[in-house]
Amino acid sequence: MGLCHKSTSLKAVLLASALLVTVSGCATPNQDEGKAAAVMYDEVYDPLEPMNRYFFDVNYALDALLLRPVAEIYRGVLPDGARDSVRNFITNLSQPIYFINNVLQGELDRAGDNMGAFFTNTFLGVGGLFDVARINTPQEDMGQTLAIWGVDEGPYLVLPILGPRTTRAAGGNVVDYFLNPVNYVAHENDWDYVPLTIAAVDAIDTRSRAIEALDEIERTSIDFYATVRSLYRQNRNNLILNGASNSTQLPDMSFEDDDKPEPKN
Repeated sequence: MGLCHKSTSLKAVLLASALLVTVSGCATPNQDEGKAAAVMYDEVYDPLEPMNRYFFDVNYALDALLLRPVAEIYRGVLPDGARDSVRNFITNLSQPIYFINNVLQGELDRAGDNMGAFFTNTFLGVGGLFDVARINTPQEDMGQTLAIWGVDEGPYLVLPILGPRTTRAAGGNVVDYFLNPVNYVAHENDWDYVPLTIAAVDAIDTRSRAIEALDEIERTSIDFYATVRSLYRQNRNNLILNGASNSTQLPDMSFEDDDKPEPKN
């Protein structure tokens, strides 16, 4: 799973992603623990748990100090219609990435929906602020594509600020960044603030929609970290299967954000 990209400032990111994928070959379960333990190990697969819990606590503190208060202000100031337009705009910008990954997965009908939604909402929906097309276009990313291609998900990770991932999802995020036409245009025109601004707005809007849900998950969890880990993997599996599973949906905590490589229905 090697990734080669340009730019000195981005080589460090690529190297880090490669290292994350590399650790997926480390840490194997103790064969003497029996089949039940092996099954549990495969399901959890969190060999970096001490480090992950540390970053989980760091992210939790950052959320409490910064992201949640800003999200509450954002939700209180903007009416629902305005927040929906923000979400529509961000989703519309993501349609080219959804399109590319649907093509790579062989989902040509879904890819057609992505392009139909993108052009309709861009030209008739005031740059994507309004969902004129009314076409359901679920999230598709390179992490899901790699799962369809049979790439192992690797260990569970909690990244600073970015939140829960697996090595497969983290590597996929890097590929998606370079495939995204918005990022390419921004880089070519020295508009480096554009991707960061979009990510920040996405984070705030996403967090504003998950305040009560995450509060309830935390309130009812014996181990909040373990619960989030389980729900994250269920949610990723649900995305890979295009909603065919009955897994619980976890509000995205990634501020942007694997999976079992099973074929989509």
